[in-house]
Amino acid sequence: MSSDRLIAEKEGAIGWITFNNPAKHNAVSKDMWDGLADAVDAFNADDEVRVIVLKGAGEKAFVAGADISKFEDERASEDAIKAYADSVTRGYNTVMRSPKPTIAMIRGYCIGGGTGIAVCCDMRICADNAQFGVPAAKLGLGYSYEHIRKLVGLVGPSAAKEIFYTARRFNAEEAKGMRLANRVVPAAELESYVRNYAETIAGNAPLTIRTMKFTANQVLEPDPAARDIAGSDAMVAACFASEDYVEGRTAFMEKRKPAFKGR
Repeated sequence: MSSDRLIAEKEGAIGWITFNNPAKHNAVSKDMWDGLADAVDAFNADDEVRVIVLKGAGEKAFVAGADISKFEDERASEDAIKAYADSVTRGYNTVMRSPKPTIAMIRGYCIGGGTGIAVCCDMRICADNAQFGVPAAKLGLGYSYEHIRKLVGLVGPSAAKEIFYTARRFNAEEAKGMRLANRVVPAAELESYVRNYAETIAGNAPLTIRTMKFTANQVLEPDPAARDIAGSDAMVAACFASEDYVEGRTAFMEKRKPAFKGR
């Protein structure tokens, strides 16, 4: 499954999504936002895929924001602007709401919409040359409540304000210090590190991981009345009633690696 600018490939239990516009530092256009949502949906529906990794093509960028060269076509009218905004929101939300673990593998520029995509992932593993930033205050742009809420939920209000107020670029260590990055590794080791990390996650019990992600999202739900605590409890009960729970206990007693099936 692939297009010119957005490539989705499956390698064993890992679904790889590549933003493929290296000549423009993987700047995203409307078709790439649509392709991102479609690719994540397809991996969500594939039981063989247990982890989804997002990355940028080439060595210089994850995603360096929007493809400004497309604005004349993609934002030429009020209807076009709304359609573009809908594609962006769908892209963000599909990543954020995926029931499967998502990892942003970041090298080089991760700017604007790139930072937004990374924030929607469960984890961000970065090369030591990664640079983050949201230049909205240099462009006069406004970000919606939902976009700000996601960032504040990850880094806290003070760091989120610093990111927006200064509109400057933050290096990988600064990003880690503000909880924007989970791990920072040498650029030459990034892909092998992420692959090993993803394989570690893929080898663990899918039902447990799915339950954790669902429950964490309920904790972050701003409206207490909208939190599905009963759904979380039902998923916990399903874990204990699963074949994987039996397999996990048996493998532990037999001192071997468990073979989880997600049921």
